[in-house]
Amino acid sequence: MSRDLDCPVQTQMAVAVLDRSFSSEYPASRKSEGRSCSWKRVFVQTDNGSVLGIDLERGENAHTVKKKLQVALKVPTEESSLTFGDLVLNNDLSSIRNDSPLLLRRNQMHRSSSTPCLSPTGHDVQQQDQSGPLEIVGCSNPTSQMKQLAKDVVKAIRNGVDPVLVNSGMGGAYYFKNIYGERVAIVKPTDEEPFAPNNPKGFVGKTLGLPGLKRSVRVGETGLREVAAYLLDHDNFANVPPTMLVKITHSVFNVNDTVGCKSKAFHNKSQAVSKLASLQQFIAHDFDASDHGTSSFPVSAVHRIGILDIRIFNTDRHAGNLLVRRKLGPGADSFGVQTELIPIDHGLCLPECLEDPYFEWIHWPQASIPFTEEELEYIANLDPAKDAEMLRMELSFIREACLRVLVLSTTFLKEAAAFGLCLAEIGEMMSRQFTGKEEEPSELELLCMEARKWVKERELFLPEAGVEDDDDGFTQGVPKNKVTAKTNYSSKGSEYQSGSRSANELLPPSASFVKLSDMGPEEWNAFLDKFLELLPSAFRARKHTTSGGPRPLQRLGTSCQF
Repeated sequence: MSRDLDCPVQTQMAVAVLDRSFSSEYPASRKSEGRSCSWKRVFVQTDNGSVLGIDLERGENAHTVKKKLQVALKVPTEESSLTFGDLVLNNDLSSIRNDSPLLLRRNQMHRSSSTPCLSPTGHDVQQQDQSGPLEIVGCSNPTSQMKQLAKDVVKAIRNGVDPVLVNSGMGGAYYFKNIYGERVAIVKPTDEEPFAPNNPKGFVGKTLGLPGLKRSVRVGETGLREVAAYLLDHDNFANVPPTMLVKITHSVFNVNDTVGCKSKAFHNKSQAVSKLASLQQFIAHDFDASDHGTSSFPVSAVHRIGILDIRIFNTDRHAGNLLVRRKLGPGADSFGVQTELIPIDHGLCLPECLEDPYFEWIHWPQASIPFTEEELEYIANLDPAKDAEMLRMELSFIREACLRVLVLSTTFLKEAAAFGLCLAEIGEMMSRQFTGKEEEPSELELLCMEARKWVKERELFLPEAGVEDDDDGFTQGVPKNKVTAKTNYSSKGSEYQSGSRSANELLPPSASFVKLSDMGPEEWNAFLDKFLELLPSAFRARKHTTSGGPRPLQRLGTSCQF
């Protein structure tokens, strides 16, 4: 990650490798022949799901992007904001990397029935956007495996091999095949998530960017979390399948009639539409964990998935998103069969604040077995600040609030494992308990509340001139250096401006016990120092509880089955 990924030339070189691999088989490249190389290419998505790839020349700005959208999609864009993660783009686009996704959001929550529909026909989009059927979005250097997967999908599309809608789940998902008709990828469009405007299963009602199934995971942002989980699974430790964010075009995708389009169907189902989507390699498997006795799963597989779930603060790890593949080979059970677990569906990880995680493995017997030396070494080598910086480079539109959760949960895992806690004990400390109908904060949240109280009492705030804050409460300052006590932290040099509201502010205050996003850089650093200082006594109390009496009652929590 030492390369300068802000440099458009290096990013374009990585994309050009993929383009050349496509164009060697398919003469139609995404760039017209004889056309000069653009300064940057962006993918602009409206809050109703329409996507347009736009090539920018030097000197163009947010205003010219809106004008191009107005011409291409035939909609007014004056009362709208162009956003890039936390950043509202008033004009300058110099901070935006090549091949980044932007979101065009209307400034008003509601519109009249006379407002033109933001979703164009597939024909309109294709006339304006002459790119190929698939483009990788935001990835600086796709692996050979990812490029081959993309090539297989493109070749099948161009040979008329149709994808298939996945019937299970609440969101829109599609199996894409190779030219032999074999499933090779599962694609989940961001505008077909639960509650998103083009959900094909009736779960609609919200525009992109509003709170979704979880309080602090916004509609349209689960796809980038799928990619983040893959990127954070270093050395494929937990076996997450290769995943990437793509702009993909096909007629199979769903487009619902939208408010403002009256009774006229505006989308011909035979016309291709472009979508932003997560694309994950399809893994052939025998069944999922809900169809199998969990006690027979390998201890190492459960530990590795649990370590990942804690790092990414997974709020939806249930048996249905653990695939089981059985094969003969080393490590087989008494029946000569080796069981492999493949974790999928990470769209509800990395929330914007501390939620109630859901770890179905928390009461499996494997989770109570101590970590091995290999697992402890892997955990000890994790660097949460480096991970956060990597995600900024690879998914530069990810929200800083999510990165703070990553830093906090990874730090908690490292300290807990070093103290000698097992996977189940760590998961229990992160999970909330229920008293009657009331939800109580977890031990992790109580520690965070105590650390925040300590910081506030000592009034460790930056001078007002040094704090950039917005209506979201999102501020600068996720640490970049390794997280240890008494460390000086540097902060991200970006600007957060008003225009996009956080999930927490759109829901009742009781939705979250702890927010991490409303602290300035110096306050956040002091909070982390105090948090680390409080951990040993909390771990000792946990050890005393588990060794001196029965384990806490089973806490099942709530899974979205997403």
